[in-house]
Amino acid sequence: MNQYAIRRRLTVAFTLWAILLLPLSAIAQTNVKMPKNKYKIQDDVKIGADASRQVEQQFPILNDRQTQAYVERVGERLVDAIPAEFRQPAFDYRFQVVNARDINAFALPGGPMYVNRGMIEAAKNEGEMAGVMAHEISHVALRHATAQQTKLNSPLNQILGIGAVLGGAILGGGTGAQIGQMIAAGSFLRYSRDYETQADILGARIMADAGYDPRDLANMFRTIAGEGGGRGPEWLSSHPDPGNRFQKINQEAQYLNVSPNPIKVTQEFSRTQERLRALPRARSMAEIEKDVKSGSTTSNPTANGRYTNNVPYPSTRYRSYQSGNWIRMNVPSNWEEFSGQSDVTFAPQGAYGNQGITHGAMVGIYRARGGSLDQATQDYVDGLVQANPYLRQQGGFSRATVAGRQSYATTLAGRSPVTNRNETVTLYTVPMSSGDLLYIAAVAPSDEASRYNSAFRSMIGSVRLNDQ
Repeated sequence: MNQYAIRRRLTVAFTLWAILLLPLSAIAQTNVKMPKNKYKIQDDVKIGADASRQVEQQFPILNDRQTQAYVERVGERLVDAIPAEFRQPAFDYRFQVVNARDINAFALPGGPMYVNRGMIEAAKNEGEMAGVMAHEISHVALRHATAQQTKLNSPLNQILGIGAVLGGAILGGGTGAQIGQMIAAGSFLRYSRDYETQADILGARIMADAGYDPRDLANMFRTIAGEGGGRGPEWLSSHPDPGNRFQKINQEAQYLNVSPNPIKVTQEFSRTQERLRALPRARSMAEIEKDVKSGSTTSNPTANGRYTNNVPYPSTRYRSYQSGNWIRMNVPSNWEEFSGQSDVTFAPQGAYGNQGITHGAMVGIYRARGGSLDQATQDYVDGLVQANPYLRQQGGFSRATVAGRQSYATTLAGRSPVTNRNETVTLYTVPMSSGDLLYIAAVAPSDEASRYNSAFRSMIGSVRLNDQ
């Protein structure tokens, strides 16, 4: 055997040995490339910023600081795990929770993301929730919205005019289309199957690098099927079958560096689910869409107010308030009225803003989950305290009479984060023929209670109900 032949065989042997020594992930991990895109980074940023303003005007953003802070922390962990080649310094990843019960989430170009309360409640662990978020982050990082418009050869003025490109809502099917119709006036852009697969693959990689198990993203598709999500025909016609995605994500996970002790059920996740499940039942996106189309708004109706230190006292003159034929009551004539979907808020100038009211009253219907008046009232109080963690119930319930019906009254108190003064909330709950509760919450700073009690008593005494 000549020397050349020996060297050649040794070279082949070493090459084979080097291949065997390579990490399996380097061989089998699916490569994701940034799609072709003729638009500028700032186009993504502008589209997302414009659309986010519309979303937050039309959708009920959950007003719960602890839930918001928790979702932001999970989101930041995932953003920190975006591979360097897909990072865009101009993108502003931020996270909001929508108070809707559908299992859904969607992200806008440039970074704004919206996670439905129903998705958080349905997830079996933090990993499942993080998986959905990682998928949506991947759509943003890969610039799929403008990349899809590049494929369609859309002119810049057309894509900027859309105002919102809300594809990639992996959980919600028809819901994603409803969102697009509401925000984009019918110009709903759905991602291609290729882009959905890319988001699954990159999302799995982000999860693994952030300390999660990508298999939890796969498991979330089982949750969708079990809960009936993602069945809308528009979703099925434009998204890969969840069964295939389940298999592909699990296969991809084999080649990723997944922690032997991935993040699963955390204390924060469990506490957040408990908080959300204690709140009044959230509406569906279909109900929200119906309200938007009818001209109603689901945003905080008092959000445009401005808090001041000089809030006028209740007028001694009253005006009549009536909602349909079922309720009528008197309110001070200098209190403004802010109608929601199943509630109304009354407050004077300077007493309302983006964190609710500091003086005034809230009246609405609580959809009770069955049981006695005692239990339904306690459920509502628990939800009120969850949404306003500075408040504490003072004692138990006392009996009262409202509109001729046996009702309950209780008091909550705490230091308001808006006024930095002690606040008193007097709550009345009244049984309705439907089994739901009418609630009336009277709010005032404790040191001004004497000037408000007369107005509150007049309001309660004037209530008339016709719900038979």
